Amino acid sequence: MSIPKERKGGIIESYQTHPGDTGSPEVQVALLSERIEHLTEHFKTHRKDHHSRRGLLMMVGTRRRLLDYLKSKDTDRYKELIKKLGIRK
Repeated sequence: MSIPKERKGGIIESYQTHPGDTGSPEVQVALLSERIEHLTEHFKTHRKDHHSRRGLLMMVGTRRRLLDYLKSKDTDRYKELIKKLGIRK
């Protein structure tokens, strides 16, 4: 399931690096994190939904690659993003 339009706009607005930014790694990781959280809740009630689980694993891998890219390019932005999202300990 996709993110509602209002929620998606709010996420983009809070993570964009400049006005009109929708494709920076920060925005992409934030949107993926939102979808991952939604699917994680879905699996609490639908344990045998293996087709969606594959999609979840693909999203986690994509987020991991984007975070690796951001870490290699600008560690300050990476640290700020993971702190803001609360995804690493």
